[in-house]
Amino acid sequence: MDFKKIFINGQWISANSDDFINVENPATRVIFAQVPACGAEEVDKAAHAAHAALPKWSALPLSERISYMKKFLQIFQSQEEDLIDITIKELGSPRTFTKNAQVDYQYTRTQSYIDLAPSVPLVEKMEHSTVYREPVGVIGCITPWNYPLGQVIQKIVPAMLMGNTVILKPSQHTPLSAYWMAEAFEKAGFPQGVFNMITGRGGEVGNAMSAHPLIDMISFTGSTTGGITVSQQALNSVKRISLELGGKSPYVILKGADYDKAIHNCFNSIFLNSGQTCTAFSRLLIPESEKDIIEKKLIKIAEEYTTGDPNDSHTKLGPVSSKQQFNKIKSYIEKGIKEGAHLLVGHIPEEPTTGYYISPVIFSDVKNDMDIAKDEIFGPVLCVITYKDEEDAIQIANDTAYGLNAGVYGPDKESAIRIAKRIAAGNVYINDSPRDTAAPFGGYKKSGIGREGGIYGMIEFTQQKALFDD
Repeated sequence: MDFKKIFINGQWISANSDDFINVENPATRVIFAQVPACGAEEVDKAAHAAHAALPKWSALPLSERISYMKKFLQIFQSQEEDLIDITIKELGSPRTFTKNAQVDYQYTRTQSYIDLAPSVPLVEKMEHSTVYREPVGVIGCITPWNYPLGQVIQKIVPAMLMGNTVILKPSQHTPLSAYWMAEAFEKAGFPQGVFNMITGRGGEVGNAMSAHPLIDMISFTGSTTGGITVSQQALNSVKRISLELGGKSPYVILKGADYDKAIHNCFNSIFLNSGQTCTAFSRLLIPESEKDIIEKKLIKIAEEYTTGDPNDSHTKLGPVSSKQQFNKIKSYIEKGIKEGAHLLVGHIPEEPTTGYYISPVIFSDVKNDMDIAKDEIFGPVLCVITYKDEEDAIQIANDTAYGLNAGVYGPDKESAIRIAKRIAAGNVYINDSPRDTAAPFGGYKKSGIGREGGIYGMIEFTQQKALFDD
């Protein structure tokens, strides 16, 4: 794979600039690849290619677009081992987690979009009119580093199925897995210009995409600060925007619940992927009367979440993604101690000698107004907060600027649902319920605008036209 190329108009080409971005293996701190640092010129080329391809692609029957996507998925699935290996190298996520969550689940997501696409209400008859859903146009997709394939699939697959053309800018930190995906689109025979991929720094490429007149919509996943910046630029030309942003998600354990199961669910969310998940349950709310019992279980179960070499089959947590990320998480652990929280599990990490490793950290005696409870740390740091009764739990859960995700684990499903309905979040997990790829994904408040996933995620990439035809 030639990482020094970019993919525009069905061709692998060189960028205009001689500037390249280093890609580091966070487990070894070795620079092992470089990708082009593209800018406005490459964005312009990609935008013209996507704009030129739009009329024919959008005019194809949905069944034909689905046929193309099925071919892509078949090739994409054949790349599994390469995708696992490159994701471990560029992100540092452990092999089992990488296979299951970073790679295989993206096949499930893609198939879900293919299966649901015929059910999207592209034509709806009203009393005196007919409403048609048409493609938005050229979609600029800006994706983060923590799920290098997952965040991409959530955007480009539904956008293309709905008849849009796309320009992808993968994260500058984890851009490499997207090269195999681009190759799969090429081998599947997609028309030139339907899918385009350019690499580069967020500020340069993201700004150019947000400002380009031929790009009709920006779909962004990343920090809330980054989303606001992109949105402001995009709205200068009244582009459509879709934002999937940050979170500080509460996980409420109700009295009488199965504490062991609930804790494992919470730990899998906050510790796997080294806490680098926007939906991570980073605030654990427990009954004040059960504090001692639950904290003993937290200490014991945390021993299962081992940190180490991502290629070791016993490893649960690999390194965090970069030195910048390491320093940020370390500073929050230090801040939590200064704020008066009790370090129940873990320690302040030492300066890395090999990779950027941080073991699980659990703070108890946390108050919801502490910075560690308010800010998205994006690392394996859990804040334990006690509540007096259910009303107090709901108040604490909702006392946040975010509203992306939440969880409630109760002694029965009905009691958990009762609480869940009152939590201001776009997604709430009940007890052991699994994720549903057909469900909408997105947040309230500062967690974003719009939805991804399933039919709702495909509708996001359409615009309505009403014909008054009675």
